[in-house]
Amino acid sequence: MFLQTLANSVPENVFTQEDCWNIFINSETPKRLKDRSASIIKKVLLGGKSGIEKRHFALKNLSRLFELDAETLNREFEIEAPKLSTSAVKKALDQAKLKPQELDALLVCTCTGYICPGLSSHISEQLGMRSDSYLQDIVGLGCGAAIPTMRSANHILKAHKDAKVAVVAVEICSAAFYLDDDPGVLVSACLFSDGASASIWSNDDKMTGLSCNNFDTIHRPENRSLLRFENRFGKLRNLLHKTVPQKASEAVHHLFNKIDHSKIGQIISHSGGRDIIDAIENAIPGHTLPETKTILKNHGNMSSPSVLFALKEYLDNKKVDKDLWLTSFGAGFSCHSCSIGNT
Repeated sequence: MFLQTLANSVPENVFTQEDCWNIFINSETPKRLKDRSASIIKKVLLGGKSGIEKRHFALKNLSRLFELDAETLNREFEIEAPKLSTSAVKKALDQAKLKPQELDALLVCTCTGYICPGLSSHISEQLGMRSDSYLQDIVGLGCGAAIPTMRSANHILKAHKDAKVAVVAVEICSAAFYLDDDPGVLVSACLFSDGASASIWSNDDKMTGLSCNNFDTIHRPENRSLLRFENRFGKLRNLLHKTVPQKASEAVHHLFNKIDHSKIGQIISHSGGRDIIDAIENAIPGHTLPETKTILKNHGNMSSPSVLFALKEYLDNKKVDKDLWLTSFGAGFSCHSCSIGNT
């Protein structure tokens, strides 16, 4: 399949890490945490080593964020996720000079909220898509979800040669924030942010000439407990073990060793966090992740859209001479990859 367009959207509300610290320390939240927990948050937000300068949040009143009940948080997801996704798809359609009615399928991945019927129903309605367009929602794949969703789009295009398929990765992480004294939970709240990426795919090679192929994946359920959501008082509580950078780099290294390295010009990775980026660079000598670092710096970890934000960062600034190798990873524990290039 061939990439037609790629567009991103983020909420208007922008917060520096210092803003986040000031909001946190002046709220009621620190009163119910141990002093050590506040120190961890301060170190991550103000220590200058997170690799993050700013983040975007759809939820506006951050001072009360950790006091909201589960129903209110999920209601925010129900409102903000379709809105942010629709914005990204409209940008992609405009770039491709397409109308929503020309889309034959819409695939959406997310993990930071739940709604039934899924986001695809609400996004397609807001866009004004045809009533016979195929809609598919992919949930539960966490930060790695974008590449498997693109793989599903590839399957559709193999079966329907003239189809045009939109793929959306969207996360409202601010609707899934939870805080207690667990170090992994605390670090998560300092890294994640909100964003949506929309791409349009078809079998037409005239738009960008960039094809997507060589999909691969690995699942390691024995490591599932290291990185996943659990339900706590009806809220999503993110578990983030200190060994995740090591496990992620091992999985990425495993998939990378299955391909022809001579064909790869640049690795485009999910921007999980500074330690994860460092671990991947160490695991694959000779390759650095500048686009991934830029996205982490300007947006934090947006979960599933992050790898596509990094891809757009590359495409906006560089020419694709050799294949790009995309990789994303997350809950499962799972890792995914594909190649994008002029082949």
